[in-house]
Parts: sequence; C-alpha cells; structure tokens
Amino acid sequence: MSQYGIQSMLKEGHKHLSGLDEAVVKNIEACKQLSTIIRTSLGPNGMNKMVINHLDKLFVTNDGATIVNELEVQHPAAKLLVLAGKAQQEEIGDGANLTISFAGELLSHAEELIRMGLHPSEIISGYTKAIKKTIEILEELVEEGSETMDVRNKEQVVKRMKAPVASKQFGQEEILSSLVADACIQVCPKNPANFNVDNVRVAKFLGGGLHNCTVVRGMALKTDAVGSIKKMQKAKVAVFAGGVDTSATETKGTVLIHTAEQLENYSKTEEAKVEELIKAVADSGARVIVSGAAVGEMALHFCERYKLMVLKISSKFELRRFCRTVGAVAMLKLCQPNPDDLGYVDSVSVEEIAGVRVTIVKNEEGGNSVATVLLRASTDSILDDLERAVDDGVNTYKAMCRDSRIVPGAAATEIELARRVKEFSFKETGLDQYAIAKFAQSFEMVPKTLAENAGLNSMEIISSLYAEHAAGKTKVGIDLEGGLCKDVSTLQVWDLHVTKFFALKYAADAACTVLRVDQIIMAKPAGGPRRGDQPAGMDED
Repeated sequence: MSQYGIQSMLKEGHKHLSGLDEAVVKNIEACKQLSTIIRTSLGPNGMNKMVINHLDKLFVTNDGATIVNELEVQHPAAKLLVLAGKAQQEEIGDGANLTISFAGELLSHAEELIRMGLHPSEIISGYTKAIKKTIEILEELVEEGSETMDVRNKEQVVKRMKAPVASKQFGQEEILSSLVADACIQVCPKNPANFNVDNVRVAKFLGGGLHNCTVVRGMALKTDAVGSIKKMQKAKVAVFAGGVDTSATETKGTVLIHTAEQLENYSKTEEAKVEELIKAVADSGARVIVSGAAVGEMALHFCERYKLMVLKISSKFELRRFCRTVGAVAMLKLCQPNPDDLGYVDSVSVEEIAGVRVTIVKNEEGGNSVATVLLRASTDSILDDLERAVDDGVNTYKAMCRDSRIVPGAAATEIELARRVKEFSFKETGLDQYAIAKFAQSFEMVPKTLAENAGLNSMEIISSLYAEHAAGKTKVGIDLEGGLCKDVSTLQVWDLHVTKFFALKYAADAACTVLRVDQIIMAKPAGGPRRGDQPAGMDED
C-alpha cells in the first residue's frame, strides 16, 4: 500500500505528534506529573519518597536531586525539567526541588492559558518579561548588610546554612549545621572563593545517634592498620602508590645453582634487599608507611622490626586525598624518599567505632586541607539522608563564599515576588499580561506546598501572608511549627540569594523550552540491547 503525507517521508514504525493538543498539552501533562512527585517533598516537612532503582537499590529520601536522578524519566519533555534540576544541583548544590516544582507549576498555568486561547509564543514572551522583573525584585529583597560576611565566623555561617539543612533533616538542623560549619571553616582556604567541596569528607557508621556525630580534622579510613603497631604521634609519612613488596623483574632469567651454599645465599639476598629498602625508608625519618597496593609478608616483617606503622589504602582516589591531607607525594616504587616527598601527621590511631575498625588520621596544625564528618545513625537509609543534608550544607557554604547575600526564607520572598510581579502585570498591555499574572500566581506554589506538607490550611495562610505583605511587612513568612505567619528575621530562616536566583531562572528557562515544542517526531526504536543497559555482571563504574 502506498502511503501518503508524512508517512511516506519517514520510516515505518515512527510516531508523529503535532499540534497543541497532541504535543504541547501532552508534554505539559508529563512535566506536571514529575513536578507533582517532587513537590510533596519540598521544604522541611516534605514527605519522603521510596525509590527503588534499576539495580534494586532502595533510596528513602526527600532530596529532589536524588529522587530525579534515580527515577529513570523517559518522557523527553519531563527530561528537560530533570536537566534543569541537575543544572541547579551542579551549580549550587541545593534547590533542585524548587526548580522542578516551580517549572511544573509554570507549565500547568501555561496549559490554562492555552485552553483560554493564548498562543504559546505569547506565553513565552510574558514569562520572559516576568522572569526579568523577578530578578530585579529579588535584588531589592536582599537583606541589608549581608553582602559582606566573614566566612570563618561560625554564627554567620550557621545562620545561612540552617534553612538548606532543615529542608533535608527537620528538627536536627541545629546539630548538623554546626557540625558542617565547623568542618567547612577548618578547610576554608585563604581565599574563600577557592573553597573545594571535595575537602569535606563524610564517613558513615551504623549505630549511635546524631549526638555521637563528630568532626575530625583529617581523614577517617575504614581500614585497620596492617601491622601490629596501631598508634603513632607526630610522625612523618611516606606514601608508596605501587605497594610495599619485592617486585618481580620484567625479564626472565635462569640461575644455575651448583652447591647448597649458593642456594642459601640466593634466598638471603632477597631478604637483605628488602631489609635494605625498608631501612632506607626508616632512615629518611618516616615512621608511617602508606601503601597503595599489597604489602608483602617479608616487607611487613622488616617494617615491624624498624617500628614502622603500615597502612593500606586500596582506592587510588582515597590515596590522593590522603596525600592531600598529610601533604605527601606518592612515590611509584619502594625507594628511599626525598625529605620533600614526606608528609606529616599529628596522630594516626586505630579506633573502634560501632564494631568497625577505623584508622583516624589527624592533622591539626598544618594547612588544614581535609576535614571528615563522622555520621552515626541507626539505619543505612537514615545515614544516606544525613549525608545528603551534609552535602547540601557544604554546597551552601561554597555558594556563600562566592556570594553571601541572603533573602528571607519560609516563603516570604515568594509571596513578595508574587505580589510585585502581579502589580507589574497590570502595567503591561497586550496579551503577555495574562502570562505575567499567571507567572506571579505560580509563586504561590511555594507557601501553598509548605503549608500543605505541614498539614496547615494553605488558603488561610496565603491570604494572611498577602495581607501582611500588602501592609509593607516584606519579611513575613510561615512559621511551620506554630502554623502562623511570622517575621522571618525573628525565626532566623534565610535563603541564599544565589540559590533562589538560579532556581527561578532555570525553572523559567525549562518551562519556556517545553512550551516552544510544537511537534514530536520519534523514530522507530532500534532493536538490540538498549543503550545504557550494561552487560550482565558489569560494575557501575
């Protein structure tokens, strides 16, 4: 049968959706679904999601970025929102949830406008004007005096860090944010803008509770020392990446042995050679040897004899971090190290935490390059969630090192933006004004969701917030514990200006991108194994 129209142009088995109803509204539906999933876990009272990914790993979390990463989103339009969330996670490390929920809200309002008969391009131009205006208003809402900040002052850091941490672990933000602030301040370099997130490590141990968490200046390795020496104070460290062992040569050779003496001497030379190497290391002043691979029996014997402590770190990334902590240079083969290549530690000791042997490497005096937060909790999923809260805290610290301006949290900013953008829409002529008004209405999603997640009446709260803001009290937000509207500056709930700025910007961009699509043409999926499926038995990396 000869086909006609678009069928004749494309290979058979393709899908082609076009027009408002099929393409645009379907795309919006998919995005709304995604944002509905994510939205309920926004804010401190957010619900947890149980996500089981394709490898059967269970995640119990309310961290937007993790949920979106683990849901394998198939729909191309919803993927755009996922990408916006990921961009936010890469850029700031917090606020992915806000990005996705806000974009979803913008799209569902856009759908109403399309039903009214507006063209998507008019909606896009309205949204673009609105986001420009929003960014101007955000600048005005910044708390005075917050542009300058001492990033080493714990009180100021905790003030800015409490809100992001509370949204992950509500009720424990005081303990957690002070731990994270300590860790970040210890590793903060002379120029805070160069702060590296990787320098705050997290070590997770089952058992105990939040009050047992501590911060270690240095590293915690989840391995035991190899030899019998378990403690060492103020010692120099030699790091060998290739392992401490006799190496077989590349070439093969044959040795003819005629007499018994020769045989004895032959095996003795190996011993003497190993002893000579270990003695050379001991003479260089090193008291701790760190090996990146196996430690031979004979080498270990001589290490014990020369009272050297031996650690084995098999992961090469961990080994690099260790070198950074102690300031050592990793050497490839076992030889006498230069004095410059040696690192220094204040103390290395093997301690037992919850039945796990842990080697704690402390480096108090020297340029503090790594700090580790030891987390304790009763189950694995709680530990993972705590780790995400710590990550958010550290990322927030990095963001505040670059730009420390803050805006009122607890939905105070959003309501103020909604009010001001709404006013702005009245001044506009043309059809964009409807889009701008809807954009303003979308901001109500944040207080509404916060109130709903906390089990409060969202309508009452939003109207009383509007009333307070209309009276000129721009810093009034929701007090979730009391269920009332309160001045945020007394509650000390602040959000970083950068986080809001990028979240709203990415959300508006993603929403406009989805609206710009008017046709979806999908080719017939190729046969064979799916791209992205790994062959059985492969690791993730």
